[in-house]
Formats: sequence, structure tokens, C-alpha cells
Amino acid sequence: MTLFSQLLAHPGVDEVCELRGTFGFMAYHGGSLEVATDVIARRAAEASGASYYGVHQPADLQWHIPSTKVRPNESPVMAAFLDHVDVVITVHGFGRQNFFTSLLLGGRNRELADHLGANLRAALPAYDIITDLEAIPTELRGQHEHNPVNLPAKAGVQLELPPRVRGSSPLWWDWEGPGLVPHTEALIAGLAATALEYR
Repeated sequence: MTLFSQLLAHPGVDEVCELRGTFGFMAYHGGSLEVATDVIARRAAEASGASYYGVHQPADLQWHIPSTKVRPNESPVMAAFLDHVDVVITVHGFGRQNFFTSLLLGGRNRELADHLGANLRAALPAYDIITDLEAIPTELRGQHEHNPVNLPAKAGVQLELPPRVRGSSPLWWDWEGPGLVPHTEALIAGLAATALEYR
């Protein structure tokens, strides 16, 4: 078995696919690994009538498989999702010194990256929305041909989110709700608006 198929077969791992429109959202590092990425992607998909694919890891597992090793030929569910959509936003989490308030917009669909970037700047004025590939660390640019973000006909955007905008930083230690933290809600609204507007 390959890495991705081993992950999908692991007890407690949940592979989720919800087919709606041909705009898609993915979060295949979801669940306990890159916290809240699946919630954000799924909520944005539901709000915009887009499709969703996620791999949700249970609380006792944090198994990171590089995006280039996440292959649709190892998952009929993922293959069906990628056959259905023509453009996608993949939602990832990252944490890196000097990027605590930065959202990184990689992937090969630069038109969509610019569109999304404009919406996120309006929704999240306290954050630095980076669409210039040269300003994104090389390993977070999402440019590899085997990266799932680039497999649909129109490719897509790899969105890297720091902990703060996902609601998992000390900034939110006293947040009691209801719902997600305000920055996460604003992010979801910006993602959903992009999916609704993009043609």
C-alpha cells in the first residue's frame, strides 16, 4: 500500500465527498492534523453550493502526507471529486515565524488567486494576504504538477492559513462563541463569495 491509501485505511480516518457545483473546496489534511481546515472548506462549500472533498483525521492521529503524495489513483472517492470539479481551492494550515498573520495563496490558477486575494483583503483587513508567488516560501507555493490543487481542468489555489485565522492561537483563549471565532467566520464568507463569483 502507498502512503495515501494507508492513511485512508487507518481506523478513524473519515474520507468525505459532497458533490454539488463544479467549483470545489478540498481539505485533505483535515481533522486533528491541520486544525479547522476541513471545517472552513466544508462550510465555504455549503454556503456557496460548491463541492467538498476532505480527509479528516481522528484526535489520536496527526499523519502528514505531502500533497504530491496525495494521489487520486489511490482513492476512487477523490478521483470522482476531481472528475466533477473544474477548479478548486485547497485549504491547508501552516505555522511559521514571521508569517503568523499571513495567508498564502499558491497554486497554478493565478487569476483565481488574485480574485480570492481581493475578497480576503476586504474580509480580513488585519491580515497580510500574499498572492505574489515570489513572496511565498517555495515549499508552500503549490506549483507541482502532481499537487491535487493543480489537477482539475482550471487548476486552483492552495490556501495556507496560520493558526490565528483558524481560531487555534492564544489570541482566542477566552472565546466562548457562539460559533467560530470572528476571523474564521469572515474567512469562510470570503471563500464562499469567491466561489459564487468565479466564472
